[in-house]
Amino acid sequence: MTDEEKEEQGAPKDSGEGSKPEATTLVDEANAAAERLEKANERKAELLRQEEELAAKRALGGRSDAGQNKEVSEEEKKKQGAKEFFKGTLVETAIEKHG
Repeated sequence: MTDEEKEEQGAPKDSGEGSKPEATTLVDEANAAAERLEKANERKAELLRQEEELAAKRALGGRSDAGQNKEVSEEEKKKQGAKEFFKGTLVETAIEKHG
């Protein structure tokens, strides 16, 4: 049987490395590809963790007034009380405009 006939029948080729058939190198290539995929997956997992951490920092970035006391001056309290008392009248609009 000639080399050409062996190729047509799908027999493993001799890669020139002694008795090591080409199928072994395919396994090595597959292992190398699997290692590259594992490294890529680890990197992607790290990037995802960083992205989640950044999103959490943005969400909790201290831009909320919840739970904080806003000090209101006596004058402002009186204006709010008068505005509430005169709600729906022309006096309310005057209070809004002029304070």
